[in-house]
Amino acid sequence: MPPHRPEQALLPRPTRYAPRSGHFTLDATTTVRTTPGAEGAAELLRTLLTPATGLPLAPSAAGTVTLAVDAGLRGLGGEGYGLTVSPHSVMLRAADPTGLLRGVQTLRQLLPAQALGPSARAVRRPRWELPCAEITDIPQHSWRGLMIDVARHFHDAATLRRHVDLMALHKLNVLHLHLTDDQGWRMPVASYPRLTTVGAHRTQSMTGPDGTTGFDGRPHGGAYTRGELTDLVAYAAQRGVRIVPEIGMPGHVRAALAAYPHLGNRPERNLGVWTRWGVCENVLGVHDEVLAFLRAVLHEVMEVFPSPYIHLGGDECPTTEWERSPRARARAAAVGLPAPAALHGWLLGQAGAHLLEHGRRPVGWAEDGALLPPEFTVMSWRDPAHAAEAVRHGHDVVLTHHRTTYLDYAQDDLPDGPTAQPGPVVDLRTVHRGDPPPQAPADGRGRILGTQAQIWTEFAPEAADLDRLAYPRLCALAERAWTGPTPWTDFTSRLHAHIPRLDALGVRHHPPAPTAPRTTAVAPARTAPSA
Repeated sequence: MPPHRPEQALLPRPTRYAPRSGHFTLDATTTVRTTPGAEGAAELLRTLLTPATGLPLAPSAAGTVTLAVDAGLRGLGGEGYGLTVSPHSVMLRAADPTGLLRGVQTLRQLLPAQALGPSARAVRRPRWELPCAEITDIPQHSWRGLMIDVARHFHDAATLRRHVDLMALHKLNVLHLHLTDDQGWRMPVASYPRLTTVGAHRTQSMTGPDGTTGFDGRPHGGAYTRGELTDLVAYAAQRGVRIVPEIGMPGHVRAALAAYPHLGNRPERNLGVWTRWGVCENVLGVHDEVLAFLRAVLHEVMEVFPSPYIHLGGDECPTTEWERSPRARARAAAVGLPAPAALHGWLLGQAGAHLLEHGRRPVGWAEDGALLPPEFTVMSWRDPAHAAEAVRHGHDVVLTHHRTTYLDYAQDDLPDGPTAQPGPVVDLRTVHRGDPPPQAPADGRGRILGTQAQIWTEFAPEAADLDRLAYPRLCALAERAWTGPTPWTDFTSRLHAHIPRLDALGVRHHPPAPTAPRTTAVAPARTAPSA
């Protein structure tokens, strides 16, 4: 297959791309016409292109670049678009303003890579050329995401905004923020201030996956302000990206218990924020004060994040403390549960019901598709069979199988590579291949919403680590989520032409050359095992 010209190396690949002869020239006289509803996309176009190119792209009723919302284009759905570039005009149309945002990213990719760079690297040319083409583009899946764990290692708001921009370029539309865990609580809650004054800081961190290499002896901490989070939500929305927050429960809560010991099962213990990786035995209690805590936290989460989805964690929850707690055993008996272990689903159900009362949908990690309450959207991470089971039980499902979506796993077998999460090698080809989605029931009760990549940050303390782990593997997931399966050789040909765009944006990516996957069997583990 001959290599793609850079302007034809669109990633993800459009549904239909038909090149035409000629070019449309953008220069200082080029203006932009909009119809009602298209103003946000036009502003995004200027925000993205003017600093790098110097072109004003001023609004005008007689503009040769037209952005139009046409509700009659129902076949394009909520995110699809049609783009026509001719020698004398550019027409971008969509049924919904979100579709125009996707088309703006395609316009960016049609330009030379230098047009994507930040203002500090501005290339002042009098003319920029768009190749003529007819493009129709409709996404395969509605959920195309990236999860960034900011609890194990804190990453500031500026870093998250940068990843929103990179996601939008690749037509990803969900940034899932893992805001709380045993090792840190990152979101302020006005009624529980110690969650961030105490829970956001730990004394040190493990330096390896199992504790055998010791600890670094360096304090680590950080939390967002409410203003930073609301600004991030608005910034992402302008680019067509939804922020889905995760407040983990009933396990992965050691940071919260360090701040408020009375929320646990042994309030007399003075717990610190956990300094280890892996699964901590400490979990929330199930007494009334805990229920009030969860309602208060989720109330503030819903105030900051307008997303219809709120993630409640739900995974890796040891039940030993409940089994030993007279209060927990009494609660289990009072609500008619067969054993304290069933308090896991009961507590998630209580939190999920609170979200449902306020018009939101709970999401949870599923280790067995049947264990989450029925109203939950499921993220199945351990085994593809769990996704199929969840769909059969009527859940909506986001595919997050660790062997194909965990970008904190090693990308190759090189012995001197950076420390990675224990697990299989997940190389570029593995992510591109993905897992076949399970068949949805004929009655339509369960749906496959899409897929997302995960970056757990035990071994990603710096912004450069996020770049290296995400790219170019996230390009492969974006292709699979938007376009569906594509030939490997076609994808890699376009990816190599796409790499200069990443370089222009300053992405410190892993080399894109594919490597052979390791075949050693490794037991599934989302986090490093406890020691």
